[in-house]
Amino acid sequence: MKISLLIIARNELRNIQLIYPFIVKQCKKYKIDFYFIDGNSTDGTIDFFKNKKIKNIQQIYPGRGGAILSGLQLVKSDAYIIFSPDGNENIFDLHKFVAYLKSGNDLVIASRMMVGASNEEDIKFLKPRKWANKIFNLAVNIFFNHGDYITDSINGFRAITASALNKISLDAMDYTIEYQMTIRCMKNKFKIYEFPTIEGQRKYGATGAPSFSTGLAFIKCFFIELGK
Repeated sequence: MKISLLIIARNELRNIQLIYPFIVKQCKKYKIDFYFIDGNSTDGTIDFFKNKKIKNIQQIYPGRGGAILSGLQLVKSDAYIIFSPDGNENIFDLHKFVAYLKSGNDLVIASRMMVGASNEEDIKFLKPRKWANKIFNLAVNIFFNHGDYITDSINGFRAITASALNKISLDAMDYTIEYQMTIRCMKNKFKIYEFPTIEGQRKYGATGAPSFSTGLAFIKCFFIELGK
């Protein structure tokens, strides 16, 4: 099975500089190809790619979903791991994705919500993003799921096979793409597997997903999928 790591980045130079050596080492160890999907960075990220002679793709569609769809369209592989290099996601989880993909799962999710996992907001008293995620997650389990309860339908750190992708026709261009992916895999009764992950804290920069507008986008995505 050929597995490719799609690294979604826009103006993440300082974070990429920190994590790049670990990406190279882990991908070499587990025989994973890796590609940076760049969203027209202006902070020197593109020069970093050129200096390191890194395979990188300029996204052809707008938004986070557009970046992921660009990578899925332009990189030919049997399965894809989606990764953001901002410090939240654990590069040392790559071998778990490889093992669970090779064991026959269609969608593999690194869960921040199940037993043995942690979410970046767990250190805080108020956890608005985590609580909102749990609500959106409960909704998809009630209305779409045909298998075991999925604890983190939203997390972007995940892997999916090309065969599953060909059947679900993703089209979300924004931050709802992973939610849409989970829902459509549920609708198709694909085999979904989760493992616990430890979500770190973002090292540099701020998230590009404003909470209120992103929440509205998730509500819209849910009802669109419910109506299909």
